Amino acid sequence: MNIVLLGAPGAGKGTQAQLLIKEYGIPHISTGDILRAAVKNETPLGLKAKSFMDAGELVPDDLIIDLMRERLAQEDALKGFILDGFPRTTTQAAALDTVLSEDGRRIDCALAIEVPDEDIIKRLSSRRVCRVCGYTGSAADAVCPQCGGEMYQRDDDKTETIANRLAVYQRSTAPLINYYSGAGVLVEIDGNRAVDEVYSDVKAAVERD
Repeated sequence: MNIVLLGAPGAGKGTQAQLLIKEYGIPHISTGDILRAAVKNETPLGLKAKSFMDAGELVPDDLIIDLMRERLAQEDALKGFILDGFPRTTTQAAALDTVLSEDGRRIDCALAIEVPDEDIIKRLSSRRVCRVCGYTGSAADAVCPQCGGEMYQRDDDKTETIANRLAVYQRSTAPLINYYSGAGVLVEIDGNRAVDEVYSDVKAAVERD
Protein backbone atom coordinates (compact mmCIF):
# COMPACT_ATOMS: atom_id res chain seq x y z
CA MET A 1 0.00 0.00 0.00
CA ASN A 2 1.29 3.40 -1.02
CA ILE A 3 -0.05 6.15 1.22
CA VAL A 4 0.13 9.96 1.24
CA LEU A 5 -0.54 11.39 4.71
CA LEU A 6 -2.09 14.85 4.86
CA GLY A 7 -2.96 16.86 7.96
CA ALA A 8 -2.18 20.11 9.71
CA PRO A 9 0.57 20.40 12.33
CA GLY A 10 -0.77 18.82 15.50
CA ALA A 11 -3.47 16.79 13.76
CA GLY A 12 -1.89 13.51 14.87
CA LYS A 13 -0.30 12.39 11.59
CA GLY A 14 2.86 11.18 13.31
CA THR A 15 0.94 9.01 15.77
CA GLN A 16 -1.12 7.40 13.02
CA ALA A 17 1.97 6.87 10.88
CA GLN A 18 3.68 5.00 13.72
CA LEU A 19 0.67 2.72 14.13
CA LEU A 20 0.65 1.97 10.39
CA ILE A 21 4.39 1.23 10.46
CA LYS A 22 3.96 -1.15 13.39
CA GLU A 23 1.10 -3.03 11.75
CA TYR A 24 2.22 -3.14 8.12
CA GLY A 25 5.99 -2.78 8.31
CA ILE A 26 6.20 -0.13 5.60
CA PRO A 27 8.61 2.82 5.79
CA HIS A 28 7.57 6.31 6.87
CA ILE A 29 9.23 8.68 4.40
CA SER A 30 9.51 12.45 4.81
CA THR A 31 11.38 14.95 2.69
CA GLY A 32 13.34 16.01 5.78
CA ASP A 33 14.55 12.46 6.38
CA ILE A 34 15.46 12.04 2.71
CA LEU A 35 17.40 15.30 2.59
CA ARG A 36 19.29 14.58 5.81
CA ALA A 37 20.19 11.05 4.67
CA ALA A 38 21.32 12.19 1.21
CA VAL A 39 23.47 14.98 2.67
CA LYS A 40 24.94 12.68 5.34
CA ASN A 41 25.78 10.01 2.75
CA GLU A 42 27.19 12.66 0.39
CA THR A 43 25.32 11.29 -2.60
CA PRO A 44 25.50 13.40 -5.78
CA LEU A 45 21.91 14.53 -5.21
CA GLY A 46 22.63 15.13 -1.54
CA LEU A 47 25.57 17.39 -2.35
CA LYS A 48 23.39 19.35 -4.77
CA ALA A 49 20.69 19.74 -2.13
CA LYS A 50 23.27 20.80 0.47
CA SER A 51 24.40 23.69 -1.70
CA PHE A 52 20.87 25.12 -1.62
CA MET A 53 20.39 24.40 2.07
CA ASP A 54 23.72 26.01 3.02
CA ALA A 55 22.69 29.12 1.09
CA GLY A 56 19.40 29.23 3.02
CA GLU A 57 17.37 28.57 -0.12
CA LEU A 58 14.53 26.13 -0.73
CA VAL A 59 15.57 22.91 -2.46
CA PRO A 60 14.02 23.09 -5.98
CA ASP A 61 11.12 20.82 -6.90
CA ASP A 62 13.07 18.95 -9.58
CA LEU A 63 15.80 18.03 -7.09
CA ILE A 64 13.24 16.95 -4.47
CA ILE A 65 11.55 14.78 -7.11
CA ASP A 66 14.90 13.17 -8.05
CA LEU A 67 15.62 12.47 -4.38
CA MET A 68 12.16 10.98 -3.97
CA ARG A 69 12.65 8.79 -7.06
CA GLU A 70 15.93 7.53 -5.56
CA ARG A 71 14.32 6.81 -2.17
CA LEU A 72 11.22 5.08 -3.55
CA ALA A 73 13.42 2.77 -5.61
CA GLN A 74 15.02 1.35 -2.45
CA GLU A 75 14.00 -2.16 -1.53
CA ASP A 76 12.12 -1.35 1.67
CA ALA A 77 9.77 1.02 -0.21
CA LEU A 78 8.87 -1.43 -2.97
CA LYS A 79 6.24 -3.16 -0.82
CA GLY A 80 4.65 0.13 0.23
CA PHE A 81 5.33 3.43 1.95
CA ILE A 82 3.84 6.34 3.90
CA LEU A 83 4.72 9.79 2.56
CA ASP A 84 4.65 12.64 5.08
CA GLY A 85 5.46 16.22 4.05
CA PHE A 86 5.52 15.31 0.38
CA PRO A 87 3.98 16.21 -1.97
CA ARG A 88 3.46 19.82 -0.87
CA THR A 89 2.07 21.12 -4.17
CA THR A 90 -0.02 19.75 -7.03
CA THR A 91 3.09 20.01 -9.23
CA GLN A 92 4.91 17.67 -6.86
CA ALA A 93 1.86 15.37 -6.69
CA ALA A 94 1.74 15.06 -10.48
CA ALA A 95 5.49 14.42 -10.61
CA LEU A 96 5.13 11.74 -7.93
CA ASP A 97 2.44 10.02 -9.99
CA THR A 98 4.83 10.02 -12.96
CA VAL A 99 7.69 8.56 -10.90
CA LEU A 100 5.49 5.77 -9.55
CA SER A 101 3.94 4.97 -12.93
CA GLU A 102 7.42 4.25 -14.29
CA ASP A 103 7.40 1.13 -12.08
CA GLY A 104 3.72 0.35 -12.48
CA ARG A 105 2.90 1.78 -9.06
CA ARG A 106 0.44 4.44 -7.88
CA ILE A 107 -0.83 6.19 -4.77
CA ASP A 108 -3.47 3.89 -3.27
CA CYS A 109 -4.76 6.22 -0.58
CA ALA A 110 -4.38 9.87 0.43
CA LEU A 111 -5.38 10.15 4.09
CA ALA A 112 -6.42 13.60 5.29
CA ILE A 113 -6.49 13.73 9.10
CA GLU A 114 -8.93 16.56 9.88
CA VAL A 115 -9.00 18.45 13.20
CA PRO A 116 -10.59 21.90 13.68
CA ASP A 117 -8.05 24.73 13.95
CA GLU A 118 -9.22 25.75 17.41
CA ASP A 119 -8.60 22.24 18.74
CA ILE A 120 -5.14 22.09 17.19
CA ILE A 121 -4.28 25.44 18.79
CA LYS A 122 -5.41 24.06 22.18
CA ARG A 123 -3.37 20.87 21.68
CA LEU A 124 -0.14 22.53 20.62
CA SER A 125 -0.27 25.59 22.87
CA SER A 126 -0.55 23.31 25.92
CA ARG A 127 2.48 21.26 24.87
CA ARG A 128 5.65 21.54 26.97
CA VAL A 129 9.09 20.01 26.36
CA CYS A 130 11.83 19.12 28.85
CA ARG A 131 15.02 21.13 28.37
CA VAL A 132 17.11 18.23 29.67
CA CYS A 133 15.80 14.99 28.15
CA GLY A 134 13.37 16.22 25.48
CA TYR A 135 10.30 14.58 27.01
CA THR A 136 7.06 15.98 25.56
CA GLY A 137 4.33 16.67 28.07
CA SER A 138 1.67 19.27 28.79
CA ALA A 139 1.18 22.48 30.73
CA ALA A 140 0.09 20.29 33.66
CA ASP A 141 3.69 19.08 34.04
CA ALA A 142 5.39 21.47 36.46
CA VAL A 143 8.65 19.53 36.02
CA CYS A 144 9.62 16.68 33.73
CA PRO A 145 8.13 13.43 35.06
CA GLN A 146 11.07 11.50 33.60
CA CYS A 147 14.11 13.40 34.81
CA GLY A 148 12.82 16.34 36.88
CA GLY A 149 14.12 18.86 34.34
CA GLU A 150 12.58 22.22 33.46
CA MET A 151 9.58 22.11 31.12
CA TYR A 152 9.25 24.94 28.59
CA GLN A 153 7.06 26.02 25.68
CA ARG A 154 8.74 26.03 22.26
CA ASP A 155 8.36 29.19 20.21
CA ASP A 156 6.49 27.33 17.46
CA ASP A 157 3.94 26.13 20.04
CA LYS A 158 2.86 29.66 20.91
CA THR A 159 -0.68 30.58 19.85
CA GLU A 160 0.21 33.24 17.28
CA THR A 161 2.83 31.02 15.64
CA ILE A 162 0.45 28.05 15.48
CA ALA A 163 -2.24 30.20 13.86
CA ASN A 164 0.24 31.29 11.18
CA ARG A 165 1.38 27.69 10.56
CA LEU A 166 -2.22 26.61 10.15
CA ALA A 167 -2.95 29.41 7.69
CA VAL A 168 0.07 28.40 5.59
CA TYR A 169 -1.00 24.76 5.72
CA GLN A 170 -4.54 25.53 4.59
CA ARG A 171 -3.31 27.61 1.65
CA SER A 172 -0.83 25.01 0.47
CA THR A 173 -2.86 21.87 1.14
CA ALA A 174 -6.30 22.79 -0.21
CA PRO A 175 -5.18 22.17 -3.82
CA LEU A 176 -3.76 18.76 -2.80
CA ILE A 177 -7.08 17.79 -1.22
CA ASN A 178 -8.78 18.61 -4.52
CA TYR A 179 -6.07 16.80 -6.51
CA TYR A 180 -6.41 13.53 -4.64
CA SER A 181 -10.18 13.82 -4.41
CA GLY A 182 -10.24 14.10 -8.20
CA ALA A 183 -8.02 11.03 -8.44
CA GLY A 184 -10.54 9.09 -6.32
CA VAL A 185 -8.05 8.17 -3.59
CA LEU A 186 -8.77 10.80 -0.92
CA VAL A 187 -10.19 9.64 2.41
CA GLU A 188 -10.95 12.28 5.04
CA ILE A 189 -10.63 11.08 8.64
CA ASP A 190 -12.02 12.81 11.73
CA GLY A 191 -8.87 13.19 13.82
CA ASN A 192 -10.60 14.85 16.76
CA ARG A 193 -11.18 11.57 18.61
CA ALA A 194 -9.27 9.02 20.66
CA VAL A 195 -6.18 7.66 18.89
CA ASP A 196 -7.57 4.12 18.58
CA GLU A 197 -10.84 5.39 17.08
CA VAL A 198 -8.96 7.42 14.49
CA TYR A 199 -6.72 4.47 13.67
CA SER A 200 -9.72 2.20 13.17
CA ASP A 201 -10.88 4.48 10.36
CA VAL A 202 -7.34 4.85 9.02
CA LYS A 203 -6.92 1.09 8.84
CA ALA A 204 -10.29 0.66 7.11
CA ALA A 205 -9.30 3.31 4.57
CA VAL A 206 -5.95 1.79 3.63
CA GLU A 207 -7.39 -1.72 3.42
CA ARG A 208 -10.34 -0.83 1.23
CA ASP A 209 -10.41 -2.34 -2.24
